[in-house]
This record gives sequence, C-alpha cells and structure tokens, in this order.
Amino acid sequence: MFLHTTRVQPHPGYRLYLEFNNGVAGEVSLLDELWGEVFEPLRDEQLFHTARQDEDLGTVVWANGADLAPEFLLQLLQAQTSQAA
Repeated sequence: MFLHTTRVQPHPGYRLYLEFNNGVAGEVSLLDELWGEVFEPLRDEQLFHTARQDEDLGTVVWANGADLAPEFLLQLLQAQTSQAA
C-alpha cells in the first residue's frame, strides 16, 4: 500500500490537520519547515491557507505549486507527537 493523505485542513499558526490512508491522523506544525525558494512564500498565512488535498498526488499542495511528500508529513507528525508526550 502506498502512503497518501486523504484529508488536509489548514489551521492557524502554520499547522495542518492531516488524515492518512493508514488510519493515522493529527495536526502537524510546518513552521520550522517553511524555508527555501518554494516554501518560504508559505509564511504568508493567506497563501498557507490555500493548502488542499490533491487526489492525483495523494498529498497536500498549495496554490504556489508547493507540495510535501506524505511520508515526510507522517514522519513529522509522529516526531511532533512523541515530543509532546
């Protein structure tokens, strides 16, 4: 089974609520990940809130063409969840 997101919902503070096809769900902070040519523009909260589920790619995409691999998002979610515990 290939990992992909099934639901993406942007939240304030550069956070995304994500659901994955493996049953994992939760909120992840992307604040520390928004660097580089493609991702720095997402520091504009209005642009960040264009995040949506792309059914063809199976992950989150933004209006400026940025996207993140679902494997990276899951790993980040798991790391942030374990740090919070």
